[in-house]
Formats: sequence, C-alpha cells, structure tokens
Amino acid sequence: MVRAPSPSSLLYALLLVVTALVGQYPAGSLRVATAQTVAAPVPVRVGVILDWSTKASSAVSLRRRTGIQMAVEDYYAAHPGSATRVELHFSDSKGDVVGAASAALDLIKNAQVQAIIGPKTSAEAEFVAHLGSRAHVPVLSYSATSPSITSTQTPYFVRTAANDSFQATPVASVLASFGWRAVAVLHEDSPFGAGILPALADALQSVDSAAIVDRVAVPSSADEDALDALLYRLKAMPTRVFVVHASHSLAAQLFRRASKAQMMSDGYAWVATNGVGNFVDRFDPEDLDSMQGVVSLRPHVAYTNQVKNFSARFRARFRRENPASNDDVLNDATVTGLWSYDTAWAIAAAAEAASVPSPAFRTPQNSTARTDLDKLGVSTTGEALLRAILNTTFDGMAGRFKLVDGQLQVAAYEVVNIIGNGAVTVGFWTPESGISRDLKDGSGKAARQLKPILWPGEMLSPPRGWTPSQNGRVLKVAVPVKHGFKQFVDVLISDNSTTPKITGYCIDVFNEVMKNLSYPVSYQYVPFPDSPDSYEMLVDQVSGKKADIVVGDVTITASRMEEVDFTMPFTESGWAMVVATEPDTSGSMWIFLQPLTTSLWLASLAFFCFTGFVVWVIEHRVNPEFRGTPSQQFGLIFYFAFSTLVFSHKEKLESNLSRFVVIIWVFVVLILTSSYTASLTSMLTVQQLRPTVTDVKELQRRGQYIGYQEGTFIKPRLKKMGFHERKMRKYSSEEEYADALSKGSANGGVDAVFDEIPYLKLFLSQHCDGYMQVGPVYKTDGFGFVFPRGSPMTGDVSRGILNLAEGDTMAQIEKAWFGEPGTCQNALGGIGSVGGSSNLSFWSFGGLFLITGVVSSLMLLLYLAIFAYREREELREAEARAEAEAGSGSVSVRRLRAWLQHFDRKDLKSPTFKVWNDESVRNGSDFAGRTPRWNDSAGDASMTPRASGEEHAMGGTTPLSVYISSEMNAGSSPEGTPVSEISESFEKRIEGATNRCGGDKASGLSVAAVDSAISVAKYKYF
Repeated sequence: MVRAPSPSSLLYALLLVVTALVGQYPAGSLRVATAQTVAAPVPVRVGVILDWSTKASSAVSLRRRTGIQMAVEDYYAAHPGSATRVELHFSDSKGDVVGAASAALDLIKNAQVQAIIGPKTSAEAEFVAHLGSRAHVPVLSYSATSPSITSTQTPYFVRTAANDSFQATPVASVLASFGWRAVAVLHEDSPFGAGILPALADALQSVDSAAIVDRVAVPSSADEDALDALLYRLKAMPTRVFVVHASHSLAAQLFRRASKAQMMSDGYAWVATNGVGNFVDRFDPEDLDSMQGVVSLRPHVAYTNQVKNFSARFRARFRRENPASNDDVLNDATVTGLWSYDTAWAIAAAAEAASVPSPAFRTPQNSTARTDLDKLGVSTTGEALLRAILNTTFDGMAGRFKLVDGQLQVAAYEVVNIIGNGAVTVGFWTPESGISRDLKDGSGKAARQLKPILWPGEMLSPPRGWTPSQNGRVLKVAVPVKHGFKQFVDVLISDNSTTPKITGYCIDVFNEVMKNLSYPVSYQYVPFPDSPDSYEMLVDQVSGKKADIVVGDVTITASRMEEVDFTMPFTESGWAMVVATEPDTSGSMWIFLQPLTTSLWLASLAFFCFTGFVVWVIEHRVNPEFRGTPSQQFGLIFYFAFSTLVFSHKEKLESNLSRFVVIIWVFVVLILTSSYTASLTSMLTVQQLRPTVTDVKELQRRGQYIGYQEGTFIKPRLKKMGFHERKMRKYSSEEEYADALSKGSANGGVDAVFDEIPYLKLFLSQHCDGYMQVGPVYKTDGFGFVFPRGSPMTGDVSRGILNLAEGDTMAQIEKAWFGEPGTCQNALGGIGSVGGSSNLSFWSFGGLFLITGVVSSLMLLLYLAIFAYREREELREAEARAEAEAGSGSVSVRRLRAWLQHFDRKDLKSPTFKVWNDESVRNGSDFAGRTPRWNDSAGDASMTPRASGEEHAMGGTTPLSVYISSEMNAGSSPEGTPVSEISESFEKRIEGATNRCGGDKASGLSVAAVDSAISVAKYKYF
C-alpha cells in the first residue's frame, strides 16, 4: 500500500525537531508550541483505490493520483482557515473484484478511512459499495457508470460520474436523426456493458427510432478469433448500423478487427458511447486509424480558462513527479480526470461543512466473528459525511457539481466524429432541445441537425443502414400457387422449361416497386405449392426464415403481423358476400313514396308549412286576401304553400319581402319536383332485380349453405359469426362461384359466397348479370407484401407502393389485369342501387333547404323589426292599456296579447287600404252603388254587397249615403282606436241617421240601402 504523508504529520514532526534542538528555551515557549499543535486541523482520512496491476492501468492510476492530490491541495489553498484536513490513503485493487474488496477492507479496518474514492470498474465498485454501506463509509466513484449500482441497494454509494443510462436517449436521438430503423448492439459482457441495454431499448421506443434486432455480448478478455467470429456473424445480417458500448481498451480491439473484416467501409455506421468518446485522446494512432468515421458521445465539458490552467499545472507536476514515466501528457485532462478532481474537492468541502471529527469506529461485540468482515466496525462519522456530500454543490472543473439521487447530473452531451488523429464536434444533445448543431437555442430546421459527418469509407452521405441482400445473396421471394383468380398471381410451369413463369397483378406491382427503389435488389420468385390449403403456411415461410419475402394476394391481419411485417396495402380492403338475383315482380301501391326518403319527405313538409307561415305573417296586415276568420287564415297558410307545387297560387302579394321568399321557394320546389319525377320514372320503367338473400341472419336462420375461397382467412371469421362448418363449402375460382350460386343450397350449391372485395369485383366484372354484392363490408387491411420483423426494407417498399398509387402506373396495371374500371357497377353497389335508381335523401338537397330556410328567416326577422319600429307608439299605448286593465294572466301575458291584437289589425297606412279609403271619400255619393278599388293597379274587387235597386233609382245620392261617407271621412278613427269603440261609434251614428230619416219611405231610403252602406263602411274599418 502506497501511503502519502499528510501535512499535519509533517507539521507535528517539524515541531518535535524544533523542540529538541532548542531545549534552552523556557517552558512558556514549549507551552505555546503545544497549544499550536492542539489547534491543528482535524484529519479526515480518505482512501483512494487505484489499479496498479498492469502497465496501462498504472499509467492511468498515476494520472488519477496526481489529479486527486492537486484537488485537495487546491481546496485548502483556496480555504486556508479550514478546520479539517483530508488525508489521502492510496491502495491497489490489483485489477479485480477481490483485490478491490481486500483494499477496501484494509482501508476501513486498518487505516480507518471515513470515505473511499474509487475503485475503477463498475464490478469492483459494486462490491466495495456494499462494504461501505455495511461500515457506513461513503464510497464515491468517478468511473463506475453502470446503472446496476443504485443508491437504494447501496445507500452509501455516490456516483460522481454520469450514469450510463443518461446517454441512452442521446444515442437514440442520433439514430433517429438519420432515419435508421434497425440496429445491432455490441456491449461488453460485464455489469458495465449490460447495464445500458434496458435504458437503450426504452429510449429507442420513446423516440420512435431504430429497433434492436440483435444484441452481442463481447467478453472483456476476447481474443482476435472470438471477435472475428462475432463480427462475421453480424456482417451476414442485413443491418449495417451498430452501437458499441464497451471500455476504451475493448473498443479499440473491436474496431481493429472490424477494420480487418471490411466493416469500417462504405455502407456501415458505427455509434459508440462515452466509453470511446471520453478516451479519444488516449488511443494510439493505429487505433484511431481503425476508428475513422465512428460517431461517439461524451459528456460536454466547457474548456474554460480554469480548466486550461489546471491542465497546464497538471502536465508540469506530472512530469516533475514522474520523470521515468513513458506517458507523455500532451493533451488537456479527460472528462474522467476532471470528475476525479471534482470528487476529491467535494469530499474536502463536505468534511468542512459537516465539521467531521476524528475517525471513530464502533467495533461489533460479537464473540462468534470468524472473518475480518464480521469484525468490521461502523463509522460514527459516515452518516453526517454522506449527508454533507449529497448536499454539496459547486462549479467544478467538469461543470456544475450537483448530485440528484446520489448521481452527478449532466447538462449536455457532445456528439463527436473521429477524423484523423482526434475527434471533431458535430453537435450536441440537451434534454430541453434534443439534437442541435451548438448549445445556442436555434429554431430553424438546420439548427436541429448535426453538422456534416465523415462516415466510414470517407463518405459524406449518411449510410442507408442496411443491405437488402447481404454478401450479394439473391433474395428468395415466395409466391402462392393458385387454382383460381389467377389474375392476381399465376404460376405457369411449362414442360420445356424448369423455371416457372410467374405473372399477375401482384407480381407486376412488386416488380414496379422494386424497379423504382434507389438501390438494386436481386430476388428470385419461388412458388409455394401448399398455399391453397392455408395462406398461414405461406406467411410462416418468412417467419421461419425459409423465404425472405412473400408476394401475392396475402391479406394483412393482426395475427399475421405478430410474426411478420407487412407493407402498406396495395388493394381495396374489406370482405363481403355476393348472392344471386331474381326479377322483382312485386308491385306496391305506395311506390310513389319511394323516390324520396322519409327524412326528405318530412323536411319538405316542414319547409312547406314554414314558408306559408312566413308569407302569411308578412302579408296579414297589408293584404285583404290573407285576412278572415282563424280557420280561413290557417287554411290559407297550407293552401298557399302547397299550391306552389303546381304553381297554382293566385293570391296577390303586396310586400316585396314575401315576394322574395316565394321566389326562392318556387325555385326549390322546381328542383324537388323535377328530381322526384325523374326518380319515379326510373323506378317505373327500369327492370327491377332483387337479391335472393339480403342478410347474414337470414342465411343462418334458414340454415343455408355458404361458400368461401380456399386458403383464405375468412373461414374462421365465418365460424365466429355463428356458421357451422358443415354448412360451408370452399371453392377456388370465379367459375365455381357462379355455378354454386346458380344452383343454390337445394341443388348442391350455396346461397351466398363470402370473399374479399378484390375477388368479388373480379367475379362480378365477369358475371355481371344475375349476381350482386349485398350486406355490410367487413373491414380488413387489404393485400400487402410480407417481410421479416424489423426489416428496413418494409418502409422503402411501402413508400414505393404509395408513389405508384399517386401516379398512373397502378391504374394502368389494374386496367391490364381487370379491364376498364366501372364495369358492372350495378352489381357492386348493393341493394340500394338495384335497377340503377336510388332514393333521394335529405342530404342531396341540404343546400337548397339551407338557402330557403335562411332567406325565409331573414325576411321574417326583417319584417318583425320594421313592424316593431313603425308601430312603436301604438304598441306602447297598447301595453299601457294592457297593464292598466284588470284581467287574468300576468302583465307579460297581457302585453303579449296586446301586441298580437295590434298585429291582427289592418295596416291603414299601407298603400292597399289607404288607396281604397281615398277613393271611397272622393266618390262618397256613389259608394253604395260601386265596388271599391283596393289599389291603383288592381281591378274592381267585389268585396262588399252591392246596393239594391232602390239605391240605383236614387242615383246613388241618398242623404244617408252622403252622410255616411262624410261621417266616415270626417270621423275616421285615429290609429290605435280599439275596434270595439270604432264599431260602437259607427253604429250609433248610423242609428242616429236612420232616426233622423224617421223611417219615412217617402224619402226613398230603404232598409236595404242602409244595410248596404253599413256593410261597406264596416268593411273599411274592420
């Protein structure tokens, strides 16, 4: 064990020497020296476990020892008045777990250290962490990064380095930025190497990046032959993207063998974790030469002036203290070196903050202890020191030193590209921004990408990430051998040739897609003769690695996707049933209702009534033809609206608002009647066909036979629907479909055939008459090409299918194999399109109803607004009278009744009634003998009873008629006068006139003349 002398022991020895030499000094001086010795800082013993087992590890340990010593010295130089002083006790782990455990036991038992720094590897640190937790001695590791060591299992373990799981998301983000979908992981076969796998798998899934298709554990002590065997196995796979997580020594050896195997060439991509990135400066030029093009990650450290100053002091001191060392320190300190410096500084700061006393251990009182481990004491200062360490924060050499859950937090990762003799920074990753070119926030797309990378083979373009046919192998494409529907896939084996001729719609689509790929692919079709029995066996050829691809009419189902991957579908999806048809000879007395759906009938009725109501509201006050008793007005609403069906409405409209409403409504009626006539004509003239079966339940209820295509997935679906297997019959061709449907169940056939939409379209295009598709369409995902799970080729082929569908090529292929589209559409349309006609629905005329509804509503609202504004004074008076009157109902009800009563009166200011009133006044002497004119343009309207012959005999100039006319002219009631008052006043005047006449017949005034004059006058007012 190498032990460095502490400053306190040197000071004490110096004081003893001085005391011995100057003994002539008085006792007072000795007491002063003794007092100064007592006031010396309290020692805090810290053990440091390094690896001195090999030359390479010794060179690293020399660096770590120097850095840790400098950290302690720098801390006390910056804090000269510290009450504590860290004493470093170095020990050797001998490069294995047992040696590390032995060193830790020695430090705890003999040196009684209060904290331990190290050891080097995760395996060693895990063992030592358990010892530290038992003895309550904090163990701080700056290099054990495996996630398997947690503070929950070892509470006294503190990781002052970045957890390996932290870099899983940055690695996944790098892979996702290049669109790679499959990756193979090579990890060191140790706790350090395997610990990252769960986090990496979760990260790849969370960012929707590549899937891990293979995991290769590389032994730490693997020789060249073992590495070659692993690499050649990976080379035989289609994946060309590899993630390496190993120590820098094993990684260097791995990349050297990969270069020998030609796997560091064009087309390959290698992404390494910080096991490589942190030690780029430690690799030999030969190692770097074999790593050209590798992309690696490492925690980002800002090389500030403080770091540069430390690096310069470190190099000077290392050379001074180790003149015989062959390790020529030329570069700046590594991330791990800076972490070791910050670890020592943190312990010194924590010891000072906790005021840790001198070391003290409680020895267990156990007489049966048989080993040193059983006799291990418990530190009385460990708990306080651990708490102080966890709460220590400062700006260290490697950045902000802050522990969360006993682990150092990393603010950013640096993405580097190994080029030449070093690494070039090509980007960064942060939890907030993800991938970016630099640490400055950038919102542009370019700022969210990495800088150009030089890939293996000195390629600037990113590798595709996989190869369709590794080692130049020709892909084996399995195709089904069908007995029918050969338009999809047809395998023809001639006697003169051993190579089968394979054609069909599916084959042409696949060939076209492969031809348009950006890379060449060699493949060969291989017929699979057992496909008629079950397509599941055909799909299993890919999952069983007997075929690379399956091309044919293979339906995408959930159960199949559990074993293989499918491309996007290239045909229509779904399956349904086809049945035979028969002439429909049945007639119906209600056929005239069939052209329109129920919803359209109800909507039309509603709009008829609504339009009539709107016209009545607008015309009621100004048009005599829209007045009368309530029953007459109610009937007029319906009569006027429905008369527009035949355009027979004769009522003259006085308001422009109502005229505009009727114009729009007549246009809607014209469209409705024309469409109804055309649909009814089609139903009465075109021959009607009806299916023999319309429902699946009907088939099950009757116990009829059904058919399906051999090898299809539909058979188990039919069983789930409740069909018995003995009622099912399988067929293989469209001719067999037609024959079985023609016979029916009674004659050895079937009443319905269930199959997928592409097959049914082909069948109905060839047998247009006598068959039709009925019932619902059950959803599936259509036909797709089959690839192995995780195959990167699946996405490229899917994009190729989409490109074909967006262009004309797919349509041309369909036309070549299935003929012109649209053939026999009547049979494909289902029951609703039988005979070429269909019911007219409300949705078909929704736009028209919307227009007329909006126009009618706007005109109604506009009229009501005009009415309320013009009649505002009269309405206020009516409301006042209604409130003053004592009657039943609330005030609001009485106000509403007053409004309605006022609305029910004639609008005497309207041109219609105003013109008639003026004419009657001017021609008052002839009033009784003439029919009043309602307006300037209208002719005479016999709205009042004509005068009797006596009136004519008088020439229309009777005193009563003149009196009535003058009375009506002079005594016209003001607007707003109640009808009852007007009637009462008028009748009293008539009675007075009659009395004045005295009923004298000699005057020539007959009772009939009076009655006639009364009627005409009343009509004007009421």
